[in-house]
Amino acid sequence: MAKTSDGERSQYVEKIKVHKASIDRILKWEKQILQEIQQEPESAVIKRLTLVDGMLNLTSYHIILNTISQSVLKKNNEDALGEARKSINKALSYFEDLVSGYVDAPFSDYDERVSALDGVNSAERYRLVRKLGLTIQLFENSFRDNSKWKWTFVEAEGRFAAVTKNILDLKNINANTDPRSINYEPTVYHLRLVKKLLNDAADRYRERYELSTNHINDFQASLNFMNALRRLHIILGESYEAETIKKKLDVWEVKLQSDLNRKQEEKNTPE
Repeated sequence: MAKTSDGERSQYVEKIKVHKASIDRILKWEKQILQEIQQEPESAVIKRLTLVDGMLNLTSYHIILNTISQSVLKKNNEDALGEARKSINKALSYFEDLVSGYVDAPFSDYDERVSALDGVNSAERYRLVRKLGLTIQLFENSFRDNSKWKWTFVEAEGRFAAVTKNILDLKNINANTDPRSINYEPTVYHLRLVKKLLNDAADRYRERYELSTNHINDFQASLNFMNALRRLHIILGESYEAETIKKKLDVWEVKLQSDLNRKQEEKNTPE
């Protein structure tokens, strides 16, 4: 790789000035909002939603810094990418504080949290999860085809799938999927996204198990996401889809038990 010239470095510093200023403003704003939540807990719900949005904006600015680095310096800005990862994790954490990060759990386990969001309409919920997904995708794209990072994104994708499911208003899902409802379109699109994300997360954890880690925890995570998808189909009265997933789960669970038995035999076999 060619050495970076002083001129290129100066050009880079000049180009990122305005974006660095925006980053500093968001960090200062975040600190202020967290103080307000501490002082006025009753305002926490809406303020945490704004924190999720703010952290996604922050991530975008860090990604811009890296994009400029790729263009001007012909290399990634590892510090910017590291900060982008941190801000995505913050966004996910603030989201989980709101609606939980539960994967395979009955709605009753977190419905109280979702009820606190009654003032947030379906369109806004869908907008936020789409923005979260797009930001995660832009972050992953920043690494281009660097395969060594391939499996490091699985957790974020799984957490994204969980919060996208958990912010759905399942209590009013029948009313909101009535074509006459003003919430019909965003709710239907949101449901499609949830189903896709849960299925993708299950596949990604299973792939990481098979092709990389061989850790049983990854296989179990894939089963949890599949079970969550089946649970959602049952809630929606989609019996055919639920039964199809049940058959897939049966096959996967047999495979898991077989692998567990093999691992135990290997452990018990003297060297």
